[in-house]
Amino acid sequence: MAGCCPGDVSAATGGKRVQFGNRFLNDPARVFHHNAWDNVEWSKEQEAAAAKRVRENSAQRVPPEKQVEFEVNAHEYWNNFYKIHENGFFKDRHWLFTEFPELIPHQNQSDLKTLLLKDNDYEIIENTGCGDGPGLIVSNIQEQHRASSHSLDHEKQKYLMDEATQKLCHPDINTDDFPGSSATYRILEVGCGVGNTVFPILHTNNDPGLFVYCCDFSTTAIELVQTNSEYDPSRCFAFVHDLCDEDKDYPIPRESLDIIILIFVLSSIVPDKMQNAINRLSYLLKPGGMFLLRDYGRYDMAQLRFKTGRCLSENFYVRGDGTRVYFFTQGVKASFEKNEEEKRRDSASLQATQ
Repeated sequence: MAGCCPGDVSAATGGKRVQFGNRFLNDPARVFHHNAWDNVEWSKEQEAAAAKRVRENSAQRVPPEKQVEFEVNAHEYWNNFYKIHENGFFKDRHWLFTEFPELIPHQNQSDLKTLLLKDNDYEIIENTGCGDGPGLIVSNIQEQHRASSHSLDHEKQKYLMDEATQKLCHPDINTDDFPGSSATYRILEVGCGVGNTVFPILHTNNDPGLFVYCCDFSTTAIELVQTNSEYDPSRCFAFVHDLCDEDKDYPIPRESLDIIILIFVLSSIVPDKMQNAINRLSYLLKPGGMFLLRDYGRYDMAQLRFKTGRCLSENFYVRGDGTRVYFFTQGVKASFEKNEEEKRRDSASLQATQ
């Protein structure tokens, strides 16, 4: 892909910053021209230096009693975060349509372009030079993360739930009377914050059959979503939920969702609880449904900047405001594949007892 795109196309964009997907470092002398570059391979020396820094800032762990406090009061730390920043901390994530084109119908791409051109924080380049690239690339100039992104497609895994497996998940939800029950395409975002993903989706995807669910375990965040002038209860349902709470069901029937979005949310929970959270969510997906995941990557600068004494466990840290963050490798996909294996075993077990 690098061979079919110019190394520096800032002149072609009228002096604007070049969006992700078109930033290629061909001249080492220009390394500080952008704060991030595409398709840059670390040298062995760079990776060794990053690993050394992580070993140093992980040497002293947070005491166990403090770790319990951060876990028990996690919702309060996030409530405080949103009380302080309200809806001014994050920009709407219009880059998500580039990362995850599944969120917008193909015929709406021209509408998306028109929408984003109204906002000076976004720049658009038609990607006609690379045959395997998307037709429309969108970049958020203000919000840029070095992170891992995966579209994990259940259909590609070929593990579809059968009748026995379906009995494992939330049988008490009334499948005829729930928010969005008449919708033909349903999306759930877990860890929605103040709606920086949800509102761009509602803005851009005008499918009359679309219904978007969003949840967060911060009551303050959900209140900010529900009081936003763009919140439309006929197209969206926001609710408070802790994805680690195994005793509380989602207000959505099994096999009812087409897409589940997890953006910078798995990284905020204890690593030992991630697998169960993924397992419970997976039962809400229709056969062929997808998880869309974007999160922090190992050796992110945010990880390297942590000071000694902020490490909770391997690659898991607590920030100064009490919120926590884990840094993934590409191996995170194995957690979703493991979930499919467990579902198959559960299905076989139920069938054997019938």
